Amino acid sequence: MIELESYLESFDEEPGYLDWAAFGPLSPSVQDESRADAELLSSGRRSGIDLVADRANEARTLLAELLGAAVDEVTLQPSTTYGLMHALFGLSGDVLIAPDEFPALTVTARRAQDALGRLRVRDLDAAGGFVTAEAVRDALGEESDPGAVTAIAVSLVDYRTGHVADLAALRDVIGDRLLLVDAIQGFGVVDADYSAADVVCGNGYKWLRAGRGTGFARFSERARDRIEPVLSGFAGMDAELGAPGVAAPRPGAGAFAVSGSDALAAARLAAAAREVRDAGVAAIASEVADRARHVMALADRYDLPVLTPRESHAGIVALAPDPQDAGPLAAALANHGVTATARGGLVRVSAHAGTGADSLQLLGDALAEVSARRIPRLHATTSEIAVVEN
Repeated sequence: MIELESYLESFDEEPGYLDWAAFGPLSPSVQDESRADAELLSSGRRSGIDLVADRANEARTLLAELLGAAVDEVTLQPSTTYGLMHALFGLSGDVLIAPDEFPALTVTARRAQDALGRLRVRDLDAAGGFVTAEAVRDALGEESDPGAVTAIAVSLVDYRTGHVADLAALRDVIGDRLLLVDAIQGFGVVDADYSAADVVCGNGYKWLRAGRGTGFARFSERARDRIEPVLSGFAGMDAELGAPGVAAPRPGAGAFAVSGSDALAAARLAAAAREVRDAGVAAIASEVADRARHVMALADRYDLPVLTPRESHAGIVALAPDPQDAGPLAAALANHGVTATARGGLVRVSAHAGTGADSLQLLGDALAEVSARRIPRLHATTSEIAVVEN
């Protein structure tokens, strides 16, 4: 409990910041680690350089613990997309992906299909963009050759609506096929069963509060047996640097490396992962879900439709305002100092575990303003109808 309290107290961003699904302001411990390691690297001393270089091993060890995986199954990557590129470019057969998934999945899969011709992308019909076990079961049942589907790719948390995919249920449906998961919107704030997945890719610059460049990927033994490390670089070779020829890929997830890791990024990721490990993912997830329910309650109070499913959500709450309310809502949020994302007719509000009552109050004030403006408009509409009827 003390660790969770310390974690919650570490949030010091400006009140009104409700955009964690877009970017997570760096935590104090991440900032401190970054400054300390930058100073070590500036000294030019070999001991300091080696110490900072070892942050990559620290980060992999902590990530493995959070993923419930072996350390040799985890590799650091510049971003989520880099990890997904390794997975999708190395696959053969058909992969099921919902067209509404974040482009890190859809674009990467199409690029792999067009470049190598070994992978075929099959669109998954997921109502509302919600990837469920039932939708996947229906898709597999409609295949003339079900054996052609070798993998399913899905976001742990849908970036538009906050819907959380049930990884265990998906595993039950797909059997021995590979399950590839983009976990960036849920890692560290969703208590997920990662053992159900074969590939898990993420990044620390959102909910982990670690900044850009802090990507990672986990490749299970089954994934490594079926995914060829076609994008592997010199850092992924099973040989000493400078050895003649091109060696075979390294064993473990290290095969899916292109070059050396950014030591400062690894240090930030290690500091952030340690915070989450110490506070406990389940405890953080409970706090995040509680904040999301508070946002939904405010939306309900002021009659703003909520697209996010009430029974399976994380920190993202998608508001679907009437087109007449969209402009006033965006203006009200800005006027009240609320930072959120408006895209495609939706307003995405994403609160973290440490989001305080002051931020939620600002959101409530903005929604109240929109609601108050709506009442005169409704009166005017009613009057116009009365004139027409008379």
